[in-house]
Amino acid sequence: MNTSRANLVVIGVVVLALAAAPFVAEKFYVQFFAKILIMGILAMSLDLLLGFTGLVSFGHAAFYGAAAYTLALLTPPYQAANFWTSFPIAIAVSALLALAIGFFVVRTSGIYFIMVTLAFAQMLYFLFHDTKIAGGNDGIYIDVRPVAKIGEWQPFNLDNFTHVFYLVLALFVVVYVLLRVLLASPFGRVLVGIKANEARMRSLGFSTFRYKLVAFTIAGGIAGIAGYLSSIQFGVVNPEMMGWHLSAAVMMMVILGGMGTLSGPILGAAVWMLLELGFQGLPKVGEVDLGKHWQLWMGSFIVFASLFLPQGLLGLGAAALRRMRGCNG
Repeated sequence: MNTSRANLVVIGVVVLALAAAPFVAEKFYVQFFAKILIMGILAMSLDLLLGFTGLVSFGHAAFYGAAAYTLALLTPPYQAANFWTSFPIAIAVSALLALAIGFFVVRTSGIYFIMVTLAFAQMLYFLFHDTKIAGGNDGIYIDVRPVAKIGEWQPFNLDNFTHVFYLVLALFVVVYVLLRVLLASPFGRVLVGIKANEARMRSLGFSTFRYKLVAFTIAGGIAGIAGYLSSIQFGVVNPEMMGWHLSAAVMMMVILGGMGTLSGPILGAAVWMLLELGFQGLPKVGEVDLGKHWQLWMGSFIVFASLFLPQGLLGLGAAALRRMRGCNG
């Protein structure tokens, strides 16, 4: 069994196990699993740029936050928005925002690309942070979750945390399958070629600007899916959802799991969220509250991972598997 097929089998087993979670796990854990899946969607969207196209975007959270704010602004006070209209509108807003920003940023490369994506994201962050467009720095609450009615029939109720979990799980699978198909297509192979040698791809007649712009737009739209789901689960939207801290955290998830794979960002998101929860739950030792300083331990882990896991967790696993085969051979 090759590595790609093995990863697919593992993902399938994990999805089936998660589908059974609401029957055996408490509410906290079900919501925590949903949060991991949402971060997994966001990490996969960034990896389309970072791992497959070679575009190091430091402002990816802008599209995540844009979709969340779109839902908040579409929701009437003390009433529910319509899921079937607000969901595509939120994704469209994120995708169009990515298209507009991408039109300028994909003309740059290297450190300039990183800085321009960060600049655009920070402009959006301060737009919502320093104005009263949507609650300022306090953010805005979504008092009533969207209603998913088709006539008189309501296939799922987003006020029910179990229904929210299954919606997140279903969209996670859809995004994963969509990206697998996309990356296996000629379009996906061109993106990989651009990362390897953009000048050669141009010499072969490919309009690399257009390919990168389309990839940037698709990644923004998928990030919007994650932002919309996050706003449903937590019921609050704030400027931090657009901040560079989140963009950096998601980038670390991708690097930690393994760039250039779809399984890597998912694994990285899961490990990152579990570590964050574990570090926050550390006990107090004497006068030192270890849990209060969880960011120190997380930073130390980032340094460790950067030094000793250059290929990410998936790369570590693949190396161990090759070593085992070599020993058996």
